[in-house]
Amino acid sequence: MPQFHIKARNSAGELVDNFIDADNPMLAAQIISNRGMIPISITPKEQTLNFSENFNHWLALNQLNLTDLMLFCRQMYSMTKAGVPITRALRSLIESTRNRALVDALKDIAKRLESGSALAPAMNNHKKIFTPLMINIINVGESSGGLDLAFLQLSNYLGREKETETRIKSALRYPMMVIVAITIAMVIVNIYVIPAFRGVFDKMHAELPWQTKLLMSISEFMVSYWPYLLLAVVILMTALIRYINTSAGRLRWDKLILSLPAVGSIIERSTMERFSRSFAMILNAGVPLIQGIAIVSAAIGNTYVGSRLDQLRIGIEKGDTISRMARSTQLFPPLVIQMIMVGEETGNISDMLLEVANFYETEIDAELKNLASVIEPILIIIIGIMVLVLALGIFLPMWNLSSTMLH
Repeated sequence: MPQFHIKARNSAGELVDNFIDADNPMLAAQIISNRGMIPISITPKEQTLNFSENFNHWLALNQLNLTDLMLFCRQMYSMTKAGVPITRALRSLIESTRNRALVDALKDIAKRLESGSALAPAMNNHKKIFTPLMINIINVGESSGGLDLAFLQLSNYLGREKETETRIKSALRYPMMVIVAITIAMVIVNIYVIPAFRGVFDKMHAELPWQTKLLMSISEFMVSYWPYLLLAVVILMTALIRYINTSAGRLRWDKLILSLPAVGSIIERSTMERFSRSFAMILNAGVPLIQGIAIVSAAIGNTYVGSRLDQLRIGIEKGDTISRMARSTQLFPPLVIQMIMVGEETGNISDMLLEVANFYETEIDAELKNLASVIEPILIIIIGIMVLVLALGIFLPMWNLSSTMLH
């Protein structure tokens, strides 16, 4: 919806300088009059940003992380609990927040609140920063008068998310560094090392084994056609990213991630933990069951799992039970399904979902501890194969040459 910069006089004769949302200037004037103010000027808000501002905003948006949002929710909880008005709380956070994208969003939200908007609709204009889950929790808290508790729930939830994310990144850091080091080593060997040995072998006119000839051919191909190889990699990466950004591509990519050896099960369990914990939170907040599943399935970060949860939602809408539909999705193990059935029988679905989240958290911790013992042998085998190939391809003809010279 377009925004208009308005100047008006309120009932006390004070000048009001603000922004409002309206489809056209006539509707903006009507909104101002309905608020008991006399409009002075109404001009469309300038929406154009130069390249530098656009780039800085994009950079800040990509640097925004769970820690920034967690601190925002925790500070808002402290201030709303202390009775600080929301607009004043947002203004104070603007001065202490480091991320520029979040600062710009808070400025806009504060202006919308001053124009008479509620907090959740104002935050809904910044969907790239605030997820539907956050907006719905805040909407329920705002409607029920428990906004401070809503921020507390979100702060605890985001804190858990941050802990899980940190654990997974820490476990994957070592194998990723090894893989990158192996790739760099292969490129250096093919571009610099093997060509140097090729000159030695040519001078000695030695008969080379097939392993050496294969290495020489690969090295020569890389040295001769590296610009085309680099261009091909860039084109393939660009095409892959564009495909992943489509709905079908994202669905297949997210499904593929869950099938990766060693790490796929960890990602799947972390996704299900996120679903269970966020679903329990949103039910405790008072969001209806069907609406809660729709919100959470779109917010868990995996479209494949989200599509299976949508099947669960559709089945419940048709009158089926949660436990039966959870079994049909084939996402939950039997133990979790039994816990959901107990929750249905006792009427404490949210409590059972928290137990499910704790169950997945325990399993993630166990798998992360075993991840190194699973990946290290694979990496050792890869490095061993590299050393064997280099030994056969480079050192074998040198050994043969030295044996011939000794005889």
